[in-house]
Amino acid sequence: MSVVSTTKMTARQFLMLGDDPPGVRLELVNGEIAVSPSPRPRHSRPEKMLARILLNHIVERDLGELLGDVDTIFGEYDVRRPDLIYHTKDRAHVIRGGEALGAPPDLCVEIVSPSSGQIDREDKFKQYAAGGVQFYWILDPEGQTIEAFRLVAGKYRPVGKGSGKDVVRLLPFSDLDIPLGQLWLPENQE
Repeated sequence: MSVVSTTKMTARQFLMLGDDPPGVRLELVNGEIAVSPSPRPRHSRPEKMLARILLNHIVERDLGELLGDVDTIFGEYDVRRPDLIYHTKDRAHVIRGGEALGAPPDLCVEIVSPSSGQIDREDKFKQYAAGGVQFYWILDPEGQTIEAFRLVAGKYRPVGKGSGKDVVRLLPFSDLDIPLGQLWLPENQE
């Protein structure tokens, strides 16, 4: 008879690992290390362009803090790294220099890549809702779409969407026009 040990890694242990190895991105999912490749241009461009639009709006109106790709603890055995995270000014105090975030952001944005579609639309969708993230956006560069959700009674409800070159307004930024056409990688650069 053989004995197999299946000890889960805790968020604290995971965070002690330090920086990711080159070319990969590590997250902790149910006590196991999940490895994904570094972003490709089709993923990176929308992230940078959306971050620019959001950051300008947030800074100009002193609304809070926008961060990207930061270890965020969602439980004893779960550490995720949303592509973009936003904390309102009232909750910005939960951000401490040099540490992983231990409190849920007000908004998480995930940018779908070929390897992350199911994870972003199912696993993270449930995990972020359970973690109390009030708003969740899913940006799909391949389909050139964005979907916005709001947490209502513990479940995400759709509150906005757009595609192609639409100009959208999405909660929690109801006064910000987001021109989706600016996010996508120009066809001649693929």
